[in-house]
Amino acid sequence: MAQVQDVRLTVDEVARELPLTRASVGNDGVSVSTLLRDTGLVTVDSGFMNTASCSSAITYIDGDAGILRYRGYPIEQLAENSSFLEVAYLLIHGELPTQAQLDALTLRVSRHMHVHEGIKAFLGAFPRDAHPMAVLSGALSALSTFYPESVGRTPEQIELATVLLLAKAATVIAYLQRRSLGGDLIEPRRGGDYVEEFMRIAFSPASGEIEVDPLVKHAVDVLLILHADHEQNCSTSTVRIVGSSHANIYASVAAGVGALSGPLHGGANEAALRMFDQIKESGDSIEQFVAKVKDKAEGARLMGFGHRVYKSYDPRGAVVKKIADKVLADLGGSDETFQMAQRLEEIALSDEYFIERKLYPNVDFYTGLLYSAMGFPTPMFTPLFALGRMPGWIAHYREMLNDPTTKIGRPRQIYTGEVERDYVPVDQRG
Repeated sequence: MAQVQDVRLTVDEVARELPLTRASVGNDGVSVSTLLRDTGLVTVDSGFMNTASCSSAITYIDGDAGILRYRGYPIEQLAENSSFLEVAYLLIHGELPTQAQLDALTLRVSRHMHVHEGIKAFLGAFPRDAHPMAVLSGALSALSTFYPESVGRTPEQIELATVLLLAKAATVIAYLQRRSLGGDLIEPRRGGDYVEEFMRIAFSPASGEIEVDPLVKHAVDVLLILHADHEQNCSTSTVRIVGSSHANIYASVAAGVGALSGPLHGGANEAALRMFDQIKESGDSIEQFVAKVKDKAEGARLMGFGHRVYKSYDPRGAVVKKIADKVLADLGGSDETFQMAQRLEEIALSDEYFIERKLYPNVDFYTGLLYSAMGFPTPMFTPLFALGRMPGWIAHYREMLNDPTTKIGRPRQIYTGEVERDYVPVDQRG
């Protein structure tokens, strides 16, 4: 793409230069911040498809080339070599940690995985069948009331809140898993591995403690890494816009959980798993289902394919497929469903109908299969997404906080209602 040298906008035969904001890689931006003042016009961009709300140094995506990088590091390298807390440190602080820095973060997070008795009571007050995303949003927002020393905007308070969110979110989500299965809560242990401790709390029976399968632990680590950040998506943008009002980090992240709970954002892996269940119930073969999708038959919806950003193979999908091959073979879970998924992917990657529409498998295509095989019920899939996305939300909140150009979010609108009407008393309204 040729580099743009300048941009001019002509309104009523008057030309104005619009300044450019340069990107280190990817799309440069045209600043329209003075457009309303200078011309009386605003831009219209439904869904913010073409609007950059901020400058960020955290995550880079090239959807056409299938590239995802955290702080410059390709997601494939991080998924193969790193751990979730190491990636969390990278996203939040900008550089990979030294061993001493990683050990310090791991120990500090481990020490804070215990949750206040009031939070346990809060969780217990909800019906056992309450959707865990609603409970999670409330619990994260409530953390500010139990740990007031971490509420504020000083570097020390933000750092403490960062550790508390990473630690408490894991335990709260593990507790939600236990409650979904009807189990009593158990206490975290200090000094344990983050992912292993999460799985131990989530799945240990009342009569003893489980030994976490190393392959499963690695798979969860990778899944969390793959979800750790994804640029200015709906939930991350929500965290930033709530934080722009100087709301504390707990309220901002809780708002992000609310955004993630929507089926168009965090619920796609649930939808993909339901799709396979519906195919089984119908008795159709994968080939028959694909034919119905092409014919746009009622009820035949292809889930787990395509992405708003990626116009080629989702790089996270390629990583998670390798993990799925190993884990599902080891656990023996969802064999039939996994075979269906493999066949559907094979067809989609070779069929011109899907290729023309750039409908490639995304990260959600296999994650539901993996979580189900591990023993997580379907409503827990999105909380697991939230656990993975926590470092990204924290990193963006902190970046927003330290950006001197940050202003309170206040989108404009195009008003299309009545111009002006006089009030009519109720007894005169016909």
